[in-house]
Formats: sequence, C-alpha cells, structure tokens
Amino acid sequence: MSIRIRLQRKGKKNKPFYSIVIANSNSPRDGKFIEKIGIYNPVQNPYIVEVNVDKAIYWLEKGAQPTNTVKSFLYKKGVFYKKHFLNGVKKI
Repeated sequence: MSIRIRLQRKGKKNKPFYSIVIANSNSPRDGKFIEKIGIYNPVQNPYIVEVNVDKAIYWLEKGAQPTNTVKSFLYKKGVFYKKHFLNGVKKI
C-alpha cells in the first residue's frame, strides 16, 4: 500500500480543473483521497498551479511518491529545494 501525490480531475467537459491530492495508489483517479494539497488549472493562460509547500514536504518525508506531472510542478514551486535545505548537512 503506497501513497502517491497525483492529480484528480474536476470540472466540465473540455474545461478541466485538477486538484493535487495525496491518495492511496490503489484508489481510482477521481475516488477517495487522503488530503488535498493544491490545484492546477490548465485552461487559463498562463496556467495556474498552487501548492501548499509545507504539506507537500510533510508527505514527501513520509514516503509519498509524486507522479511525473506533479513532480514537475513541485520542482517549479521549489518544494524539493526547500526539502533539501530543511534536512541540513549530515555530519559523519
């Protein structure tokens, strides 16, 4: 039972709107989820991506695996950069 960070489709036909959610990998795309951490709106120009950085870092540290699309959004928002600095330098 692994946890994924993925997109959940909302909206009407030809007007998609996505929620970025934490979900079990076995649950369906638009089914049950654990927590909503952001939104993605590809219809507007330029597209809108909003992510709660603190919640994203929390779930990444818990072992959640992002999909390729969500991973690119997290890189653009600086989530992996902030996570790297929060861990600090490990001394031997």
